[in-house]
Amino acid sequence: MERLSENAEEILESLWVMTVEGDNVGCLLTSLKVNSDSEELLELVQRAYVEVRDDRVYLRKEGRPEAQMTVRRHRLAERLTMDILGIAGDEGNDQACEFEHLLRQGVDTKLCTLLNHPTTCPHGNPIPPGDCCVTARQKGEPGIVALTELRSGEAGEIAYLAASDDKKMQKLMSMGVLPGSHVTLTQKFPSYIFKVGNSQFAVDDTLAREIHIRRPVQKN
Repeated sequence: MERLSENAEEILESLWVMTVEGDNVGCLLTSLKVNSDSEELLELVQRAYVEVRDDRVYLRKEGRPEAQMTVRRHRLAERLTMDILGIAGDEGNDQACEFEHLLRQGVDTKLCTLLNHPTTCPHGNPIPPGDCCVTARQKGEPGIVALTELRSGEAGEIAYLAASDDKKMQKLMSMGVLPGSHVTLTQKFPSYIFKVGNSQFAVDDTLAREIHIRRPVQKN
C-alpha cells in the first residue's frame, strides 16, 4: 500500500493524542486545522482510518495501529533531536516533526535500539513500544529513562546527559555525574536527591530530566 502523506500522518498523530491519550470521543475539524473536504483527510477516510460526522473526526479501530506508530516515530525523533543532538525548544520540535516522516521501513526500530528503547519522550509522554522494545524486555536488556522516572531507592547507570546549555553540563560534570557512573535516587520531593559514589547531590526537576539513566528491566 502506498505510504500516507505527511499531512495525513499529522492528522493521525493529533487524533491519537487528543482521543486515545486525551480520552476524547472525537476531534473537531477546527482542532485538527483541516476542512471536511481536505485532501489529507479524504486520504484517511478512503483507507477507513477515520470517520467524519458533522464537524468531528473519529479515529476508527482500523486506523489505530498506524496512528500509534506515527506517534511513536514522532516521540523517538524528539528523543534524537533533543537528547542526542541537543536541539531544544521550538526548533527541536520542528526538527522532530520533519525527521519523524523519515523513520520508516525499520529505521524507527534501528533508532529505538540505538536510544535503548526509551519509554517516554523528552516531555514525559509515553512512547508506544515497538516489537524491538518487547523483545528487549523479554531478554532483560536495560532501558533508558530520565532520572525523574526512577523510584526512590532505585539505582542505575548514567547513560548520557542532555544538558541544554554548557553551564548545566559543567555543573553536572563537577558533581561527577558522568556517563557510566552508578547513581541511586534517594528522594524525589521537594527536590531530586541522588548519590553518585560516596557523594550526595540535590537538583531541581529541570536538571533531573536531563540526566538519563540506564536501568535493568524488571522481568515478570
